[in-house]
Amino acid sequence: MDSLAHAIRQLQTGAMPRTEFFAQVDRVLETAPESVGRLLEVLSEEHARKPLPGEVYTEVQHRIERLLIARQRKGGDDTFVQTRPGANTMRDPPSLPPRMDDADPEPERLKGVGDTLNNRFVLEECIGFGGMGTVYKALDLRKLEASDRKPYIAIKVLNVQFRGHPKSLIALQREARKAQALAHPNIVSVYDFDRDGPMVYLTMEYLKGKPLSQVLRAPGFAGMPYADVLRIVTGMGNALAYAHAHGFVHCDFKPGNVFLTDSGVVKVIDFGIARVFQKTEDDVDVTVFDPGSLGALTPAYASPEMLEHLDPDPRDDIYALACIAYELLTGRHPFTGASALQARGAGMKPQRPAGLGRGPWHALKCGLALERAARTPTVERFLHDFGTGASKMRPGMLAGAVAGVVAAGVLGAAGWHYLRGQPRAPAVASVPAGAQAPAVALPMPAPAPAPTPAAVAAVLARIPCAALTGSVDGHALTVRGLLATPPGPAGLKEQIAAMPGVATVHLDVVQVERDKCPVLSTLGPYWAAYRQAGGGAAIGLAGAHGSDARLTEGDSLMVDVTTPAAESYVMVDYYALDGSVTHLLPNARARDNRAPPNYTATVGSLGEWGIGKPFGAELVVLMTTPAPLFDGLRPVSEPAAGYLADVARRLERIRAQSGAGTIGVEFLQIHTSPRRQ
Repeated sequence: MDSLAHAIRQLQTGAMPRTEFFAQVDRVLETAPESVGRLLEVLSEEHARKPLPGEVYTEVQHRIERLLIARQRKGGDDTFVQTRPGANTMRDPPSLPPRMDDADPEPERLKGVGDTLNNRFVLEECIGFGGMGTVYKALDLRKLEASDRKPYIAIKVLNVQFRGHPKSLIALQREARKAQALAHPNIVSVYDFDRDGPMVYLTMEYLKGKPLSQVLRAPGFAGMPYADVLRIVTGMGNALAYAHAHGFVHCDFKPGNVFLTDSGVVKVIDFGIARVFQKTEDDVDVTVFDPGSLGALTPAYASPEMLEHLDPDPRDDIYALACIAYELLTGRHPFTGASALQARGAGMKPQRPAGLGRGPWHALKCGLALERAARTPTVERFLHDFGTGASKMRPGMLAGAVAGVVAAGVLGAAGWHYLRGQPRAPAVASVPAGAQAPAVALPMPAPAPAPTPAAVAAVLARIPCAALTGSVDGHALTVRGLLATPPGPAGLKEQIAAMPGVATVHLDVVQVERDKCPVLSTLGPYWAAYRQAGGGAAIGLAGAHGSDARLTEGDSLMVDVTTPAAESYVMVDYYALDGSVTHLLPNARARDNRAPPNYTATVGSLGEWGIGKPFGAELVVLMTTPAPLFDGLRPVSEPAAGYLADVARRLERIRAQSGAGTIGVEFLQIHTSPRRQ
């Protein structure tokens, strides 16, 4: 069966001459069952796989857009821009009055390479495309007239499906405004937006180079050296970190939106659907239009939360950044091109790239976490962890430099630059003949002071999917709590040992599965604050000795609890593997959960709560609060996600009134298994 993709590949391989190709495209379009939007997607996908000549790409795009107009005239349901007065789906701004055309005009010819926009910008070459439009190299006649040394700019022309979107002008105006605010060396400079008839466009700086997607899709590409990857990832990360600091998430970060200039600079482009995640009183119009409503996402690089239409978060960009870093290292997508939802549903896990150090691999795994709560919280943290592979090379380099200095016996100022990683020819001091070269005493670095509890707490708070506290004894550090993989005990120990002033690390941690991350992310900070305030509450499996909490199918679940040294309200929740939470206390059969100080009791009785499927590692959580957590009873069992969201809001209210240290949280992990036959 003929298809647009097949015709394009025939042209790319040389199996079909250009004249026959366009004839074939026309035949395909006459009978194409796909929507115009899908045909444009196919064109973009094939161009990303193997770039087409600019004039060919533009001509095919125009033929598809003409198909849209023809279908609409026949009563089709594709969205498009009508130029007849009073029928526009896209309202003109006050400064641009409606066109006064004839009653039923012929559609204006769509412009492309060789045409001029607004008698000023000559479109010379198609240089790329994005989720919202096609990008051209354009000659600015006004700059040329002024003898500007750089008369070229880039122009992004909205795709026809976006021009037909009622809010497309708003989208482009917002993009220009946002991008103008993001003035950073690694973010493309955006100038303005305008329109020429039905064509809406954005002007920006012209860059010489190629998109990162072209590098990744090059035939035979199988990855590049870590040092080269680190340089590109650092440039991308710096751009994203700057945008996040200014309240924006990119929301469509992908290789096609990263440009590598000929001078080696990394530029991030197309903040076209970035949405404000930090709203201020000055941004009075941020809720008027949500660019996410345009739906321009790239599934292979979109986080699960973006695909589930949750509010944007910097960790969505971190997921995409980790995907791209993985591709740069290996030449392949970490989940073989599957969307994050598909990967999560199939239980897929990325494989460690060959030869990659432990630090960068840990950074990739955390960045690729398929649960937002377990993902690296900031771009800065991702860059720090991903760059540890480079930092580990420095001690050896410095040692070699020092050895060279000692052998020479002399050291000039340039030698110190060399020690700092800036190679220069060392200055050689003039020594009279027969004189002995003066001895040089190299300064010994002063030992780092012991870490402070506050510094340790700050580091532990950044560990994803964990509930951890640390105690300092001189240069020795002991860490206790619960921890998921990654980073796992080994990764945690490596991170802690890298802290200045830490000589010895002792771990007393319980390793939990990744499905516990939402619980730990919500309650872990309260657990840590409570432990630091002195603690006092406790929970354990009734009748169990030590930390080995195991139950078999049909066993009764009973837990012993101890309340704090103050009157409190007690909640005991059982988080099951099926994503539900069962409330052991309070519930309809045990409504009274108010307890005196230092009170010990057993929650549950024989036959009350029985162990059943599914089996594995599950969590029982004790919470104590100085005030009632909820006004009434919750259902005996409910989805854990909704319950945790409500708990987070209530605890925050209590924390604001009484302090985090007054909220007791204790975890008990139990292992359940089927009964042996």
